[in-house]
Amino acid sequence: MTEDNCKKVYAGWRDQGLIPSEASRLKRYNKEFDEIFSSDLRRCVETAKLLFPNRTHREMRELREIHFGEWEGFTYEELKSNASYQQWISDFENRKPPNGESLAAFRFRIFRGWNKVMSVNKGNRIAIITHSGVIREFLTAYAPEIRNPWDWTVPHGGGFELIFEVKELRRGARCTLLQEVPSPENGDG
Repeated sequence: MTEDNCKKVYAGWRDQGLIPSEASRLKRYNKEFDEIFSSDLRRCVETAKLLFPNRTHREMRELREIHFGEWEGFTYEELKSNASYQQWISDFENRKPPNGESLAAFRFRIFRGWNKVMSVNKGNRIAIITHSGVIREFLTAYAPEIRNPWDWTVPHGGGFELIFEVKELRRGARCTLLQEVPSPENGDG
């Protein structure tokens, strides 16, 4: 959680750190990973350091949230009377925020990042620390169950584990098993 999350503003590429209580809520993740990747935005970098202390991780711009352009830092309530915003809400597949990123450009960028991560994967366990929009898109593409991106619930500090057969992963197939990652805040992660 960041201050922006608490205020429910569009935060996309805004580079805020975590609120102080997150440091005590997020505890070290107990599973071992061979590689750790994160978005290059502070909230993900700080989360990676909290979950995996004393481990290096690779920061990737491709793993950022969608860019909301001129609407970053504003809430729905502040934007709801804006005609351009209403047009975007009614057709976000084909429109983009002013000076922001289209959904197609966002998807292209994050899947380019996914492919970079997979290019170094030799069947290893990989952790990706990123944003809810990115996670929803990855789940939509790779979960065994087909869903719309908005049908996935991604809590702050929560995550999912996707388990693939290596040859199926190389083909771009869906994972064979999906499970929600136990919350590190409960000590069971």
